[in-house]
Amino acid sequence: MSSGDAGSLGGSPVIETRKANVWLLKNPATNQGTSFSTEQRNALRLRGLVPHRVTTIEDQVEAAMEQNRACSTGLQKYISLAALQDRNEVLFYRVLVENMEELMPIVYTPTVGEACQKFSHIFRTARGLWLTPEDVNDIPEILSNSPFRDIRLIVVTDNERILGLGDQGCGGMGIPIGKLGLYVAGAGIHPSKCLPISLDLGTNNPNLLEDPLYLGYRKRRLRGKEYDDYIEAFVLGVREVFPHAVIQWEDFHKDRAFTLLERYENRVPCFNDDIQGTASVTVGGIFAGLRITKESITKQRIIFIGAGEACTGIARLLATAMKNEGAGDDDIKKALVAFDSKGLLHEGRNIEEPFKKEFALSRELMIHHGLDPDSTPSPVEVIRAVKPTILIGATAQPGAFTQEMIEEVGKHVDQPIIMPLSNPNSKSECSPAEAIEWTGGRAIVATGSPFADVEYKGRRYVIGQGNNVFIFPGVGLGAIISEASEINNEMFMIASQALGEFVSPERLDAGAIYPSQQDLREVSFKIACAVVKYASDKHIGRRIADKDIEPLVREAMWYPDYVPVVHKD
Repeated sequence: MSSGDAGSLGGSPVIETRKANVWLLKNPATNQGTSFSTEQRNALRLRGLVPHRVTTIEDQVEAAMEQNRACSTGLQKYISLAALQDRNEVLFYRVLVENMEELMPIVYTPTVGEACQKFSHIFRTARGLWLTPEDVNDIPEILSNSPFRDIRLIVVTDNERILGLGDQGCGGMGIPIGKLGLYVAGAGIHPSKCLPISLDLGTNNPNLLEDPLYLGYRKRRLRGKEYDDYIEAFVLGVREVFPHAVIQWEDFHKDRAFTLLERYENRVPCFNDDIQGTASVTVGGIFAGLRITKESITKQRIIFIGAGEACTGIARLLATAMKNEGAGDDDIKKALVAFDSKGLLHEGRNIEEPFKKEFALSRELMIHHGLDPDSTPSPVEVIRAVKPTILIGATAQPGAFTQEMIEEVGKHVDQPIIMPLSNPNSKSECSPAEAIEWTGGRAIVATGSPFADVEYKGRRYVIGQGNNVFIFPGVGLGAIISEASEINNEMFMIASQALGEFVSPERLDAGAIYPSQQDLREVSFKIACAVVKYASDKHIGRRIADKDIEPLVREAMWYPDYVPVVHKD
């Protein structure tokens, strides 16, 4: 594929191959199983290798879902879908596209967390590339082993901070695989353009190191200069072998995530979904929530319980949103208040992490809020003083939002926005039912993991999930199509605005501030179009006329359907 040929991003209209017979059935990219026509069975020497009846892909989708629903646990469903992906890629993605809402919790959170924890014990087939410290001098060669040459999107993890579960060693590979599955199903980026990569640089998880079945690099984690040099070698290798690839950094520890993003964001088109994607989807939900409360973003007061990658990214993007609407720096500093595991971030404390210092309250602001600058106030005391309109949690600590905290928020705000964002569900700061009950049914609630709708005093509350899947597929697709030289925070602000505007009035009336996941492809389309336009207007991507953007994006989005397989002599 030539640079700039966005049309071919959607895949070829025909597969030409010199292979035939059982090879076609064993290759997930060519296998159509019982959907091979009679003519193709004759031409490709498949006659007799599959049952007699020629089925449609719709028939196959129905059978695949019947098989999946027969599985008794989420992990069994995950394994079943992974097996389908390994034997028939088109069918796997068709199943996912048509059943997004049902299958999202299986292919991604929360079930993927259990799959990562048990990775070495449920491993069937390798997917993607694995790089260890022993490969540091051979990275380009190993990248060249990828079965596809025109890679446009890489999701890479070093496996250290998988969801809220911590160091999962080589098992963290489940996250890049899952994320890329959602890129394909949710934005139509063709599977041949995607590559999951695990930087298997060791593990400090003693359970893994002692597990006789552990498949990863059985040493303690690479650290310091060796780690930095390894990442540099990796980035240089990607630029050499896949010069048009966007890199998504995924589930790196916060101590390295910010550094890597700052080091490479101006050198290669890359982003960190845990920082920027989480920020964007959260701010998008807030924009939608403000359509319910009819308030301006500049009038919000936000308390963060948690001050890691997620909350720092959210706070930064909220500051940008407020500034874009005319708020001054002083007002923004007053509006953003954060706690970490040691308490309120303020200048009277010793704070080592630079990214936390930017949101530490000054003595003057402590006094402004009526807080003693020499004290360590509790969350309830700060809520009572600040009177937040929005409460956001990203702690991976279940119960971090106490009843007293939520009730205090509800005393000062008619419709507070409550966002317990940690996942999986077992790590959520509170349940939606608790937030709704503790505010007398007035809270607007969104979560990071999927929760069932809530019935409270005769009303049904639809719980929207602030899943990053509403952001990263569209941003990635837009960056690929535009051939953006960088992926900056303004793109994520644009994505937030597009997401907030997309939520239907009917969803808002039911209390949901996110769309249905069945609308994911249309959400991704809207975001990709906005990103392409921004990159073109700001001259950080190829020039594309406004009238051409929507057709170009539509053309680039692959829809999983069988194409003719033709034998080539």
